Amino acid sequence: MASSKLDSPAAASGKSEFRSQKPKPENRDESELLTVPDGWKEPAFSKEDNPRGLLEESSFATLFPKYREAYLKECWPLVQKALNEHHVNATLDLIEGSMTVCTTKKTFDPYIIIRARDLIKLLARSVSFEQAVRILQDDVACDIIKIGSLVRNKERFVKRRQRLIGPKGSTLKALELLTNCYIMVQGNTVSAIGPFSGLKEVRKVVLDTMKNIHPIYNIKTLMIKRELAKDSELRSQSWERFLPQFKHKNVNKRKEPKKKTVKKEYTPFPPPQPESQIDKELASGEYFLKASQKKRQKMEAIKAKQAEALSKRQEERNKAFIPPKEKPIVKPKEASTETRIDVAALKEKVKKAKSKKLGALTADEVKLKMEADEKKKKKRK
Repeated sequence: MASSKLDSPAAASGKSEFRSQKPKPENRDESELLTVPDGWKEPAFSKEDNPRGLLEESSFATLFPKYREAYLKECWPLVQKALNEHHVNATLDLIEGSMTVCTTKKTFDPYIIIRARDLIKLLARSVSFEQAVRILQDDVACDIIKIGSLVRNKERFVKRRQRLIGPKGSTLKALELLTNCYIMVQGNTVSAIGPFSGLKEVRKVVLDTMKNIHPIYNIKTLMIKRELAKDSELRSQSWERFLPQFKHKNVNKRKEPKKKTVKKEYTPFPPPQPESQIDKELASGEYFLKASQKKRQKMEAIKAKQAEALSKRQEERNKAFIPPKEKPIVKPKEASTETRIDVAALKEKVKKAKSKKLGALTADEVKLKMEADEKKKKKRK
């Protein structure tokens, strides 16, 4: 017993030495531990990782609209071929209008059924098979954003959805290039396929657009982030100083009332008590009058009001008989002597013009012409 007691402190001291001799972690920078090396990819999940397969069978089903029936009928053999590579069965029910995917005994990847479910969901939301089949890859994910319930007014909803697409799909194309995602706007949903980081940005842009924030602001921010990501020094720093801060200019101001009530200054004392009818009668002396005198005063007040109303009515009637003011007669001005026309001189001038033919030569001019013609004839002889 004594020997065991003696050995126990030695064992305890050995344990403490072992604890103290634990390998200490190297002092590394946190940014180095958090960053993923360039070109690194997660190794693919193979049959060697899960040789025994799955214990239970899992299945998912989704409905599709009638207008997708013809396309799904054509591309369904390709869907089955793509899923059979991962040992997943797919069935198309045209009567019910549904697609179903389920695992088999040979299925080894437990997450492939989730990817198969996303594949049939994308096909139901008008995404082409060529794009939807990418979801079966490990580094690709998808996001189906429901936008139908975000805006109540249908006209406003259509306008904002069109704003997201842009003229000839230019806004959507710019968003696809910046996020490396495929985006499909169909009805009340927006389907996106791509890397996780890109899907996060797409969701933010879509929700902001439906909240009446133009997508161009988010596109500008994404462009700046893309350029900053190329610089290795700025990767571990905050980018808030480089990103633009957009403020809402069209803030709806609260409508002010037409009649503003000015608040009176606060006083701890209550307002003075209003005078009662008896107090008013005592002040004017009516309280001490007899009932007959009071009645007479009331009748006199009524008669005075009636006489005033009668006089006003009579004035309005007499207005119709008042003649309007006539304009003053303007006398015509006498013609001045300077501007008078000499009629006799004008008559003589007209007579001379009538006697003379238009274009006819005078007597002197005729004589001169006759002499000139004779001279020409002599010369010819």
